[in-house]
Amino acid sequence: MKSLEELRAIRNKMQGQVGLRAEDNTHTRVVVGMATCGIASGARPVLNTLSNLVQEKGLTGKVAVTQTGCIGLCQYEPIVEVMEPGKPKITYIKMTPDKAAEIVERHLIGGHVVEDYTLNSADI
Repeated sequence: MKSLEELRAIRNKMQGQVGLRAEDNTHTRVVVGMATCGIASGARPVLNTLSNLVQEKGLTGKVAVTQTGCIGLCQYEPIVEVMEPGKPKITYIKMTPDKAAEIVERHLIGGHVVEDYTLNSADI
């Protein structure tokens, strides 16, 4: 069994690593909603397309594609959020694999938000 001091040292080390991941301001994060509503709406092919294209285009050093649970806007699924360092979060809605490919080309590579696919473009 480990001593209390050893356990504290392990805890401190792990908390530091978690903090580093949470505060990584050098990568663009692309997050796909993969709760039941997202999966039922087609989020898995969207996630696969984004992941594959980021790898194929050599963007893995700058872009991290991840998944999350419920984003809270089920009627707009599949949802993809793009979080770039120093910029406002962009929420893309009703995504398809074709739209995801366009997001990679125009937004992640070209630097231009595809306004037609954003939550702001929805008639809410």
